[in-house]
Amino acid sequence: MDEQRINLLMQTPVFGAIRKDIIIQLIEQAPPIKIRHGDYLFHEGDKGTSIYIIENGRMSVIKDWEGQQYLLKQLTQGDCIGEMALFDFFPRSASIISTEDTELIEITASDLFKIYHQDLEQFTLLQMNLGREVTRRLRNADEQLFEERMRANIGGGQMNFHPYLKLSS
Repeated sequence: MDEQRINLLMQTPVFGAIRKDIIIQLIEQAPPIKIRHGDYLFHEGDKGTSIYIIENGRMSVIKDWEGQQYLLKQLTQGDCIGEMALFDFFPRSASIISTEDTELIEITASDLFKIYHQDLEQFTLLQMNLGREVTRRLRNADEQLFEERMRANIGGGQMNFHPYLKLSS
């Protein structure tokens, strides 16, 4: 077994505190995927049933808007891609393109389902880790949205905040 791949997953937050035997099982089920520079891993709108971890290389997250493509984020070794697909079963929310030759580890929903049947505690921990990753990204997105809104209103405009609930005394 490739110790480098095992160590990479063990250092990735999504796999934090997951036992080594479970990591080995996931790696054995997941042959490496090679994506050439300029090729897409998937497109916005595609059906998603897997997450990917970048073993080496670089990828970009691209979002389409009004016929144009916009860079959302750069991804590198150890970054996890596509985890939302394991929660919501909606189409991919962005495209992923390789910005250099890249190798990935693919973990499918089916691979995780095998862990569910084998070791419910480890499966639950994996789900919690995935949830934490999605939540972390949501918090970052909320913060970026707030900062952009504040910057847009700095030039003399005033932003009014309306309380959601009015507390009575």
